[in-house]
Amino acid sequence: MKKFKVDWLILPLLGVMCVLLGWSFSSATWAHELPSPSKTWDKSKEYVLKPFEKRGEMDQGILRFTWYSLVLVAKGYAIALLVGTPLGFMLGLSRTFSKIFDPIIQVLRPVSPLAWLPLGLVLFISAGKQASELGALFTIGLCAMWPTVLNTAVGVRAVPQDFLNVAKVLKLSRTKTLFKILLPAALPYMFTGFRLSLGIAWLVIVAAEMLTGRPGVGGFLWQEYNSLIYEHIILCIITIGVVGFVLDRLMSVVEARFKTA
Repeated sequence: MKKFKVDWLILPLLGVMCVLLGWSFSSATWAHELPSPSKTWDKSKEYVLKPFEKRGEMDQGILRFTWYSLVLVAKGYAIALLVGTPLGFMLGLSRTFSKIFDPIIQVLRPVSPLAWLPLGLVLFISAGKQASELGALFTIGLCAMWPTVLNTAVGVRAVPQDFLNVAKVLKLSRTKTLFKILLPAALPYMFTGFRLSLGIAWLVIVAAEMLTGRPGVGGFLWQEYNSLIYEHIILCIITIGVVGFVLDRLMSVVEARFKTA
């Protein structure tokens, strides 16, 4: 119990204290425009203590902004998994398919979300008011799916040939081979891709909201940057980091459940 407290409570708190001390020192010495932790709290506490209050479209509690962002991330992430997982299986199962499309994937994969978003807005410009949301979903889905595609393909290729030989001997159908052999064997690789995709989806939403001006953590951050309210910028950065950490922990719990199932 004592070791647990040291590992999971005292040491993380020590790390937080070191960051706060470095932050305070920087704001008091060489970074005079950087607000101190106490000043940041004083300016931002209304958004934290009233997290779901709505005073205006871009003046809302920080958890309300976070909810807007998470809803969009969930939609884009679902698109990434629905497209990326089958694509990964096809890349892993078919050498011909891989030779045709793998070069295209390697070219598209490094492209920044900031480059994809304008294209997404152009693609859905006829949707009118929905163009920004659809463009953001397009960008999130496209940017987030690559880790799922690549890790799923690696997992399928890593399935031992003996497993596939057994399936042939037992005369399993393609559907049974997929669900009884390929999917369970590739699942650890797939979850690695799922976790990476979720992190990228959360990163992309910030850029998408900043460029489209949508209500959310990213949109609020961009508005406060234009207003030079640095305390709220720091609040958004902390929120983005904490939410990203929580999402990763939740995904690890889901992965553990699947492994023990």
